[in-house]
Amino acid sequence: MTDDRCDLLCVDAPRAESIRERVLDEGLARDAAERAKALSDPTRLTLAAALREGGELCVCDLAWIAGRYQNLVSHHMRVLRSHRLVHPRRDGKLVMYRLTGEELALLSAVLGEPASVVEALA
Repeated sequence: MTDDRCDLLCVDAPRAESIRERVLDEGLARDAAERAKALSDPTRLTLAAALREGGELCVCDLAWIAGRYQNLVSHHMRVLRSHRLVHPRRDGKLVMYRLTGEELALLSAVLGEPASVVEALA
């Protein structure tokens, strides 16, 4: 016997089919996994956490907060933007970023925060 397999095949077909209909389809699951993977980099995770604390920040502020060069921060922000985790806004010569609504919940999940923290941030 192994800990991760049943010794008997005992599918509760009606229950399993009901759950199967409500679970993400493969395309949505792949998209969600890619968004979560975008936060797997420590710099991007730091930048996302800074945006959660600061609301809307420019690349200059993000670079200062993360202790990284602006070019590197810009690169990471493009990755986050391509996964729809941040929204950019141009303000003259500045590019301002803020988290999307989806990002707050995903960031809290990645950071292992309890649901009460997620609700307080929303």
